Amino acid sequence: MENFETLCVHPISGKEEGSRGSVTGLIYPATAYDYINGEELQYPGFYSTYNQKRLAQIIANMEKGEWGVVFSSGMAAISTAVLSFTQQNDHIIFSKDLYGGAWSFAEKELPKRNISSSYADNTLESFAALIRRNTRVIYIETPSNPLLKIVPLKAIAELARKNGIVTIVDNTFASPINQLPLNEGIDISIHSGTKYLGGHNDLPYGALVSNLAAHREPILTTAKMYGGSLSPDQCYLAERSLKTLALRVERQNQNALTLAKWLKAHKAVKKVYYPGLPDHPGHNIARQQMKDFGGMLSFELDIPANKLPVFLKNLRIVHPALSLGGVESLICSPAVTSHRYLTPEERKSVGVTDSLFRFSTGIEHIDDLVGDLDDAITAAY
Repeated sequence: MENFETLCVHPISGKEEGSRGSVTGLIYPATAYDYINGEELQYPGFYSTYNQKRLAQIIANMEKGEWGVVFSSGMAAISTAVLSFTQQNDHIIFSKDLYGGAWSFAEKELPKRNISSSYADNTLESFAALIRRNTRVIYIETPSNPLLKIVPLKAIAELARKNGIVTIVDNTFASPINQLPLNEGIDISIHSGTKYLGGHNDLPYGALVSNLAAHREPILTTAKMYGGSLSPDQCYLAERSLKTLALRVERQNQNALTLAKWLKAHKAVKKVYYPGLPDHPGHNIARQQMKDFGGMLSFELDIPANKLPVFLKNLRIVHPALSLGGVESLICSPAVTSHRYLTPEERKSVGVTDSLFRFSTGIEHIDDLVGDLDDAITAAY
């Protein structure tokens, strides 16, 4: 199927044996399965039950991948992918702009294994300059959290391939609707399914997808050791949510672009970060590797620090809350949420200021979102 709208609704082709005509996937809650007559051992901790494999294949189909694995969280997917290809004395290059959880993993967990990390700006030259003889993984977020920076995927993939390095991309902010990293030559695409894939702020899970058969066994081996498997009922709910992914993301794309333009023109807004704006530093690259620019944006308010809480408290439709990608519009201050465990100096080094707000655009009517933000900014300005 060429069209994502249809693929989301009909992700598995053909009728499944034993479905009895059901148009939806079934739920198999068992944790114990007969092993005598089966070719593959089925067990939740082996990531091999019907619901786990079905959801993983659905997401793989959406990402234009050959296979996938689903996890109980996005961090389980991230840590499994990284640890599957590294060992003592290895080196990893991360993009400088990272989700706070990924940054903490790199800075606090990897050193326990004597794995070193470097951080590249969003240019090919920066990544190339950091490659060492023991570099095993390049890990990228694009668009990045929370400043929506763009990394050139195809160029990085070619660089890594020449040097025998595994590439991993966190595709959460874009979703498969807007970006397909595997098509750009990336080895592994990761999602916090809690966000756009789940889409309703009520379902935590993670996923990774690849085209490379050789990567499957190392990843499954690591996954089994760390126990981040997903339950059958959560797999089913995740599959159900994916049916509306294309519709939701299309509306979120539209709302985000309109809001970015409106915020950019507002006198109380210092700066807007959105790759869909022509003056965004990564706009041209985003146009090449993304179908659309996504539902995430960030902005800095030009108001006194003591007025920032006033802005948040005067929002009526938009929720000041953690997470992103759901049908409800959410806003948060990265300085006190995703990046709260960084020191002030570390936050400054990655561009996270106290006046920065990350906005996850929902599917509400755009006039209501603009009105809500305008009222709240006016109350604080």
